[in-house]
Amino acid sequence: MSNIENLILEHLKKIQTEQTASRERDAEIMSRLANIESGLARIARDESGIDNLQRVNRRSTQRRQIAGTNRTY
Repeated sequence: MSNIENLILEHLKKIQTEQTASRERDAEIMSRLANIESGLARIARDESGIDNLQRVNRRSTQRRQIAGTNRTY
């Protein structure tokens, strides 16, 4: 093999090594992104639950207020 062929093979090996590192980095990024998405979905679900509880509490308070004003003594 000539020096040029050896040089080309060395460069190809470096490119392959860098490509492998890039794939591993991309996999890590995708994993972290999935965790962030899951966390955001959990927060949105929790906020929705809190909103529902507040709405129920508000309705309950309004009903008690209405019931209190309709009493006859």
